[in-house]
Amino acid sequence: MVKTKNKEVKSDEEKVSFFLITLKGALYALSVCLIGILIFAFVLRFVAVSDSLIKPINQVIKTISILIGTFVALKKSKDMGLISGLVIGLLFTIVSFLAFSILDGHFEFGISLLNDCLFGSIVGGICGIIAVNLRKK
Repeated sequence: MVKTKNKEVKSDEEKVSFFLITLKGALYALSVCLIGILIFAFVLRFVAVSDSLIKPINQVIKTISILIGTFVALKKSKDMGLISGLVIGLLFTIVSFLAFSILDGHFEFGISLLNDCLFGSIVGGICGIIAVNLRKK
């Protein structure tokens, strides 16, 4: 960060670093989510689960994925946990929507996508705050 006349300006290197950190976190979260969904699909083949439980379990898988992705991405960071977490959660939601839509064969934009983006951002922000504050100790 460079100071010029009482203003802090981020260098190009810091901007690239922030982008790579958030991209890394989102890709880790996507990997964990894909593994979690595959395990859940495998369990569903052998265990009868009520349809009303599938969506909450998917939300738990997404939450755990964002948590792991945020912790991995922010393992060396000591600041900007909220912003980084928000971006990781939002980026994960968008990338996972694209990935699962491609696997499903169709894209469906709607209020549920907006809710997922909001949910992912909030969870990511909370996880980012926790990750950065755990690193300070």
